[in-house]
Amino acid sequence: MSIQAKFLNFHDKIKLGREDDEYKSAREKDDSILKAVKKALKDEGYPVIEDFLQGSQSTATAVKHPADDFDIDRSVVIAFDDAPDDPVKVKKIVLKVLEDRGFKNAKIKTPCVTADYSSLSLHIDIPIYREQNGIYELAIGKNNSNDENKEWSNSDPKGLRDWINSKANYIGSASDKLKQFKRTVRYLKRWRDVKFSSAVVKKIFSIGLTVMAKEKFQPNFDDNGKTSDLKALRDTISAILNGWYFNSQGNEQYKVSVDLPTSPYRDIFDGSSVNTGTQLYNKLTSLKNKLDKVIAEGDVIKQCKLLNEIFGDDFEVPSSTSNASTAAKATYVTAGVAGTSQGA
Repeated sequence: MSIQAKFLNFHDKIKLGREDDEYKSAREKDDSILKAVKKALKDEGYPVIEDFLQGSQSTATAVKHPADDFDIDRSVVIAFDDAPDDPVKVKKIVLKVLEDRGFKNAKIKTPCVTADYSSLSLHIDIPIYREQNGIYELAIGKNNSNDENKEWSNSDPKGLRDWINSKANYIGSASDKLKQFKRTVRYLKRWRDVKFSSAVVKKIFSIGLTVMAKEKFQPNFDDNGKTSDLKALRDTISAILNGWYFNSQGNEQYKVSVDLPTSPYRDIFDGSSVNTGTQLYNKLTSLKNKLDKVIAEGDVIKQCKLLNEIFGDDFEVPSSTSNASTAAKATYVTAGVAGTSQGA
């Protein structure tokens, strides 16, 4: 079996779709909570005019975390004319719904209402928007924020989702390249979850990894349509490290900065510490170097052992050479229509 086939097997193990069996309980809770939120807001005079998924479930880049909870990012939208001047007022209504339904750690954060379900491995974020003529504004503010820190802030959640899902910049085999990009994002997320401490994992935001990977994605297809996720991942990481995301602070320390590509165009890592940026830079550099070793290695089993060290046990190591004696010579597997490699 080729190393590309091993990557695809690994991807199938870590990917998480909304319709997957593992996500069934989370999906049912999402539907039930949404119904309760809509009723509570309507009863208070703020009927929901729209709802949609945000985050990795809306872009097909979700992964199964080795230990942590499933995530739900469910946006609710009220009409502009119905919205109160104080955006925290509607967030308090949603907070009470979550508290009444058995969530723990329910709280109002600056961009959303968030909580953990007490009897399920489930974490939920509910951002609240108001909308008028296709323009969305996000409810910003915490429970006890003063007026200066509460606002309806211009935002473009659907634009961000569509930007991630777009294949417009890929020349030739665009659909295949978009799929490879999304696999690359999942590989990066699993690597993060394995290689960083639980405290730091929460600071290496998934949307930050996704935006960097999208802007610097380096697809790998040869003229016969054969692909290498290994080389695409390695080249994308190299492009990220050579990009503008890491700002030297001296003494081999770095701040990480990644701007949203859509409104409000804020720095995703605004307020992030030098320690977080330095760890991310150093670990990405180490990852690139290890992937170089994997590419240089001529034996598939040895390649898989190195990749197992990078990604954890879901990247399986073959038990024998019976099916791998010549696989190293066939690093690629056919992936459909041929196309030249083009950056995003």
